[in-house]
Amino acid sequence: MSDAVAGGAKAVLGGAPVEGPGYFYQPTILSGVTEGTRILSEEIFGPVAPIIAFSSEDEAVRLANNTEYGLVAYVFTKDINRGIRMGERLETGMLGLNAGVISNAAAPFGGVKQSGLGREGGLEGIEEYLYTQYIGIADPYAG
Repeated sequence: MSDAVAGGAKAVLGGAPVEGPGYFYQPTILSGVTEGTRILSEEIFGPVAPIIAFSSEDEAVRLANNTEYGLVAYVFTKDINRGIRMGERLETGMLGLNAGVISNAAAPFGGVKQSGLGREGGLEGIEEYLYTQYIGIADPYAG
C-alpha cells in the first residue's frame, strides 16, 4: 500500500493496521492508484480495494488483464450485453456480473494464470478425480 500512496494514491478509508493482538488491517479504499504500482500486480490478502480510473472498455480490459493472476473479476453495469462482452474479454476463471458474492457449491471454482489450475466443485471438479479410458473392440460382424 505504501508504494501506491508514494505513487499518488490516497487512502479514502482505512489504511492502517487495527490496534490489538494479531495482524489485522482496516478495510481500506485507495483512490487515484496509478498503473505500475505493486498493489495492482500482487495478490492482496486483506480488505484493500485499489481504485484505478479508466475511460473505455478497452482500457478497463487492458488494465484488468495486466496481471499474472486471474481468479475472479467483477463487472457492475446496467447494460447486460456490456457485462457479457466484458466477461468474454477478461482473463479470469470466474466472473461476478452485478454480484459481489459468486460462491455456489454446484459451480466450478478456480482461476487462470497464477491463480490456479483445474477446478473444484461442479461437474468440472469431479473430472480431476476421474480416469477416462477408451477401449476399442473389433466388430465381430465385420467382414
